Amino acid sequence: MRTLRFHTYGDPADVLRIEDAEPPRPGPGQIRVAVTACGLNPADWGLCGGLFAGDLPRGIGLEVSGTVDAVGDGVTGVGIGDPVFGPAPFTGPTAGASEQALLDIWFPRPRGLDTAGAAALPMAVGTAYAALDALGVDSGHTVLIHGAGTTTGHAAAQIAAGRGARVIATAGETHAAALRDIGVEVTGYGDGMARRVTELAGGPVELALDTAPFSNALAELVRTVKAPEHVLTVGGPEPARELGVRSALDIGGGPRYDVLGTFGRLAAEGRFAIPVSRTFSLEDWPAALELSRSHRARGKLVLRLG
Repeated sequence: MRTLRFHTYGDPADVLRIEDAEPPRPGPGQIRVAVTACGLNPADWGLCGGLFAGDLPRGIGLEVSGTVDAVGDGVTGVGIGDPVFGPAPFTGPTAGASEQALLDIWFPRPRGLDTAGAAALPMAVGTAYAALDALGVDSGHTVLIHGAGTTTGHAAAQIAAGRGARVIATAGETHAAALRDIGVEVTGYGDGMARRVTELAGGPVELALDTAPFSNALAELVRTVKAPEHVLTVGGPEPARELGVRSALDIGGGPRYDVLGTFGRLAAEGRFAIPVSRTFSLEDWPAALELSRSHRARGKLVLRLG
């Protein structure tokens, strides 16, 4: 099978290669899928640089959708040919950006949810849901989602609104209309963001979630709340600690993948979405890398396989 992987750590543009590899064999409790679509994330490029370092070679691709083509011992409730989606393990010699991939966690892909849309869900939904839980966002809260134009931020705004919270979000015009349609109050990025947010809220917001750590806006976000610990970032812990902000990486627990089935059904019904910006062939992965690094993807980037 063809797979996208690396044999040494370094810049992904330098170390990633498309290669032929043996298809992985599902172990107990695992399934193998013929991959149709693979979502790409900044974490994929981090793996190339040594994030969660381990034995090499190693593949990239943390989320997939496809059809079951093999099942391991003890697997029930799913059969060959069933359409599924889920997060792909990334500690083996291949991962989701492959013609075949293993899954430890999977959910049926419902009718009405296409393969690219399904592959866009796992990381964004799982990360956003866990972060909102860590913040304690619930009905009646006023929460700021910084970076609602990112996939995690877009998911977080929808999930928080679904919980009954008042949601204020920073986002560009690409997704502003869709956010406003579900009751989110939207303002722009950049200078004066804290002032605009507090004017919309009528004072400090109760909670704030930073889903765009690349924007380096933590200091500005602290000015939107009453205390720094009311801010949580999905970024690294070091910048957060300097400002008294919490980091999702410090809290631990990982993404909440157990909720993916619910959000898959909502997406199939048109009541939830992670926008897919562009799809690429496996051979065109360098273009996906370039667009991802520009921070101008404006939605999920997906590799199409099969």
